[in-house]
Amino acid sequence: MAARRNVRYSPLPSEDGDDSNFIKEDVDLRYTYTPKSYRRIPWKSIALALFLLLLGTSLLFLSYFIFTGHMEGDSSQAYGLLFLGFLSFLPGMLI
Repeated sequence: MAARRNVRYSPLPSEDGDDSNFIKEDVDLRYTYTPKSYRRIPWKSIALALFLLLLGTSLLFLSYFIFTGHMEGDSSQAYGLLFLGFLSFLPGMLI
């Protein structure tokens, strides 16, 4: 069984515990704090998204050129490039 602590609390006087004297100029500091991680720009994530966008676009163009016969290749290669192009284009598109 947990040990009981002998802490005696006393109630606050009514003028200290009442929020009726709250002035609008007072700012609650809990809501003004923003961590440094929110203030920094995520350059690595932006670079990754742009890279995926460019890679996906190029793979989609390659699969289009194979499907239309502008490039030599098998249709299975075109389907593979199409699948990989969609996989890399979709996350990059959400910039």
